Amino acid sequence: MQNPQPSEISSTKTISSQPAQMVKSMIAAVAIAHLLNDLIQAILPAIYPMLKSNFQLNFTQIGLISLVYQVTASLLQPWIGFYTDKHPKPYLLPIGMGVTLIGIGGLAFAANFSMLLCSAALIGVGSSTFHPEASRVARMASGGKFGTAQSAFQVGGNSGSAIGPLLAAAIIIPNGQAATAWFMLFALLAIWVLYQVSKWTIQRKQAPMNAGIHKTQHKLQGKTLIRALLLIAILMLAKFIYIVSLSNYYTFYLMQKFDLSLKNAQFYLFGFLAAVAFGTFVGGPIGDKIGRKSVIIISFLAMAPFALILPYANLQWTLILSMISGLVMSSAFSAMVVYAQEAVPGRVGMIAGLMFGLMFGISGIAAAALGYLADHQGIEWVMQFCSYLPLLGVAALFLPKTQK
Repeated sequence: MQNPQPSEISSTKTISSQPAQMVKSMIAAVAIAHLLNDLIQAILPAIYPMLKSNFQLNFTQIGLISLVYQVTASLLQPWIGFYTDKHPKPYLLPIGMGVTLIGIGGLAFAANFSMLLCSAALIGVGSSTFHPEASRVARMASGGKFGTAQSAFQVGGNSGSAIGPLLAAAIIIPNGQAATAWFMLFALLAIWVLYQVSKWTIQRKQAPMNAGIHKTQHKLQGKTLIRALLLIAILMLAKFIYIVSLSNYYTFYLMQKFDLSLKNAQFYLFGFLAAVAFGTFVGGPIGDKIGRKSVIIISFLAMAPFALILPYANLQWTLILSMISGLVMSSAFSAMVVYAQEAVPGRVGMIAGLMFGLMFGISGIAAAALGYLADHQGIEWVMQFCSYLPLLGVAALFLPKTQK
């Protein structure tokens, strides 16, 4: 057999080292599925005031509902990601959405507080199977533009979170708790989309994923890796306690301080969540160009002044400042997810599960704690306390680099 010439070897290396092309249809599919998934999840906090009235709940019980949902969503995610890194289960995506479907049905017809908790837990379990697997598909289809793909995936979820309260205000609040059952249609649509995604994943599983991209990444090891992950955890803590303070209690804050109706307060919540979605969309592509660390630093430190002023603003400026805060801070999340995946290459599912799981875990514990504080200190005190959290963003200055 004739040995290949050097020129042939060089040509072969060039071809194999070229990055794969972004599969936009799959990124769009997982983004749409994320929109539907988070739209369903968003109706739970959106109808908290109605549930509080219907079941005579206090803020602590509202916080417990959120805790049950967030904890079930968070604890399973890293384990699912860890397992499926080694043993892929593509059909887990539509199966998990089926569990969410059951949870929505339970929420619609819950007759007591215990049934509300069970329904919240089922919705959480469905979410825990969705995020690590769908995030893996987004990275698989990214063509090396990891930040852009992660942003597109995440902005789908944030868009769903923004649309959910509007649909809740239009469908559930005027017609009562049983109208929640209409949202089962969104779950059925998501099951169909995720079934198509699963089929594509099976066809693609033998193909090389994003060849040559590793050359631009710098693997972290030992104490440097521990420091990086610890700092990311601190930043996640600051970001999501702040976000959950607005997502879960913003409507109560507006109703109490400015005497808004529930319907009008929902529109203000939509403005905040829409800004969060837009910020998430912008953060990923910028991170691909200027680096993840730079985006994380800017997003935290730039929004801190706006967050500090917000609790003392009038109604008009409250809307403006909350939207600015949500937009700027949310740009960091995609960058943090990709940063951690670059720091620990080869563990895409586990890292996605840890990041999303940490997000839900922090949000759940924070929701319960903030609900307790709201009962004892007042909702305005809670908003003032949370306004200092973005200052923890100074930790981003000490992140090691993961990109050459």
